[in-house]
Amino acid sequence: MLSEFSGALIFLIMSGLIVVITLLFSRVIHPRAFEPQKYEIYECGEEAIGKAWIQFNNRFYIIALIFLIFDVEIVLLYPWGVVFKDLGLIAYIEMFIFVAILLFGLGYVWVSGDLDWEKPRPKYFKGDKL
Repeated sequence: MLSEFSGALIFLIMSGLIVVITLLFSRVIHPRAFEPQKYEIYECGEEAIGKAWIQFNNRFYIIALIFLIFDVEIVLLYPWGVVFKDLGLIAYIEMFIFVAILLFGLGYVWVSGDLDWEKPRPKYFKGDKL
């Protein structure tokens, strides 16, 4: 019984040894120079200004979720459109309801202003002159 699995056991042992040996080898030969620049925040090649703890605008998150919802809609609509003739009237009605719900959601976020990058200021803002 052991001879049947000895090839797999040797493979597992050798692969583990290769991983450990390469990790130890890279630990031995890598340079150990401390550079403060190495520990700075890196963001798209731009130098960091200020601290990393800033208040993040949640509109980016909302727009990403809206994009994801409509991306999933396309993923569902494409295969449905390919086999549309074979599905019949029931599938057509189901997809119509699905798209209607998504259009209702799109209308809601549009009217609520969540698709705008900037919210309009109130008419009489503190800094405005009358």
